[in-house]
Amino acid sequence: SVALSRTVDVGFIAINEGFTCEACGTAVPPAKSTCRNHCTACLASKHVDETIPGDRAATCKDLMHAVAVEGSDPEKLDLIHECVSCGKIQRNKVAPDDNRDAIFKLMAS
Repeated sequence: SVALSRTVDVGFIAINEGFTCEACGTAVPPAKSTCRNHCTACLASKHVDETIPGDRAATCKDLMHAVAVEGSDPEKLDLIHECVSCGKIQRNKVAPDDNRDAIFKLMAS
């Protein structure tokens, strides 16, 4: 069974569920302390939210590739994702179990 957790906060709908990455095929587990929104292996995301995190209102539903890493504190880095179809840009926090080699490679590009 798929673990699912949903809570609503002002401007944020928390959804924490595991998924299979559509970019690389990795089985991604739910996050331990936050909401999972990208693959831990290749860092790809999916364009499912439109206005606020967790709203699942996007009509695009295509892949979003990590195109940049922002931040100066290694514990508080953000991934910048861009949708391959519509070009929407979204910021997502780096998770503790994300592939550090993929993050460093992105930072160096």
